[in-house]
Amino acid sequence: MAALILPTDWIKNWEKSGKNDFLQLCRDLAGKADEEVFLKDLQMALYELCWHVVHGGLKVDVAASLLADVMELREEMPSILADVFCVLDIETGCLEEKHKRDHFIQLVGACLCCVSEAVLKERLDPDTLESLGLIKQAQQFNQKIVKIKTKLFYKQQKFNLLREENEGYAKLVTELGQDLSGNVTSHLVLESIKSLIGCFNLDPNRVLDIILEVYECRSDQDEFFIPLIKSYMCEHQTLCHILGFKFKFHQEPNGETPSSLYHVAAALLQHHLIALEDLYVHLLPLDSSIVEEHKREILEAKQIARKLTMVVVPSEKSDDKEKEKDKEEEKNEKPPNNQKLGLLEALLQIGDWQHAQSIMEQMPPFYATSHKSIAVALCQLLHLILEPLYRRAAVPKGAKGCVLNLLRNRQAPGLVESFEDLRKDVFTMLGYLGPHLSHDPILFAKIVRLGKSFMKEYHSESKQDAKEKMDTLLSCFLSIADQVLLPSLTLMDCNACMSEEIWGFFKLFPYHHRYRLYGQWKNETYSSHPLLVKVKAQTVDRAKYIMK
Repeated sequence: MAALILPTDWIKNWEKSGKNDFLQLCRDLAGKADEEVFLKDLQMALYELCWHVVHGGLKVDVAASLLADVMELREEMPSILADVFCVLDIETGCLEEKHKRDHFIQLVGACLCCVSEAVLKERLDPDTLESLGLIKQAQQFNQKIVKIKTKLFYKQQKFNLLREENEGYAKLVTELGQDLSGNVTSHLVLESIKSLIGCFNLDPNRVLDIILEVYECRSDQDEFFIPLIKSYMCEHQTLCHILGFKFKFHQEPNGETPSSLYHVAAALLQHHLIALEDLYVHLLPLDSSIVEEHKREILEAKQIARKLTMVVVPSEKSDDKEKEKDKEEEKNEKPPNNQKLGLLEALLQIGDWQHAQSIMEQMPPFYATSHKSIAVALCQLLHLILEPLYRRAAVPKGAKGCVLNLLRNRQAPGLVESFEDLRKDVFTMLGYLGPHLSHDPILFAKIVRLGKSFMKEYHSESKQDAKEKMDTLLSCFLSIADQVLLPSLTLMDCNACMSEEIWGFFKLFPYHHRYRLYGQWKNETYSSHPLLVKVKAQTVDRAKYIMK
């Protein structure tokens, strides 16, 4: 690049040889085959020439006449010179010497015949354009630029589409709301939707939004709407964003998200039309808020336990009870709009255990199942999964049980046909339930009866290989007895039948296993769950009252 800097001799002897030497240099550069090298070198040469003019080394009219000759070398020369002017415009605008800025303005003014006004308006600063007389006022020009950019890049082109295309959207709603009991298929409806989009110029994203709205109103038609959405929408992110906006609409302080929206989201997740991690960020409350709530519950439980060791005056005691009662009433009066738990419940109801488990893993232990609706939904799913094995191995003689309608979707967990199948999902589900199995005494009895049936098979098995496999299942049943059955028995209302059932199961355990379960129940279990701490405190308090 040093060779391109104009030698001092060229400037001193400009009229004699310098002008011709510079013109010849530009011709040589214009003839280069390499466009990148040509552009870079020529820009540098023109910059050096203009730099000498700005600093007073060359007269403006002399440089302008030479630049006019250079402009004829190639078509893109005016644009290259405009780029050079753009750089010098910035540089001279920062200089304190006013005369240099004046030289630059004079040079550009003399070259207006070489570079068009439109190109200069693109490259130069509005103040410079005002000095050149190309615009009237720089401020007015800036305002015009802002308006044009806003119109081009920020102004919404499509708005209020339902009013603009009444007939098209009306036909769309009619098409989606028709009776689906005949030969109507999602493929036929999709073809009609495509015709409506083309005929009435409908916005595809708004059409998708209306499809989801109708699906929400007809949430029992999964077999029709899931294939329709799958065929219509190939971009999962767009579908997820529209669904996320629907959830955000119900996130007002007193808002309540409808169960139909939870069902639609759960069905789309189950069929992998959206990803859980993409939808999860749109839901409230935040995970940090859930953790804080869980910590508060633990702290409240510890405070209740601490009160057991304190001597309380009867009047103060009654006041504390009234305060606790008021707190419980407030919790019951204002149930939080927890969208994550609502989605979790919908996933469990349709049998999507994989996504339901992923949500529960994001939360503190037993937080989700501490809400009755979640625990009941998980218990119902367990009923359906256990039905074949329970009918085969655990129904008491002479008992008549109601027949359950099994889940029809293919994505639901597999049914349990043997004790070995319990290891796939059932033990994991029971682990998430923990002490909240107490909400369903019937399922509690089924688990206990399955345990009794297994223990009978375990004691009667003589083959060593089968015995080793059953040892693994035995350890699983022991864990379930420790983490689920005994804590749930504590939370149940007084039920002598359940106590008899669980004793019939426990008496089949070896002596040392049984008493280890009793020891852990007494010394560890009560301190591991806030609800168990409260129940123990209430029981002790009631016992003290009776023994007065």
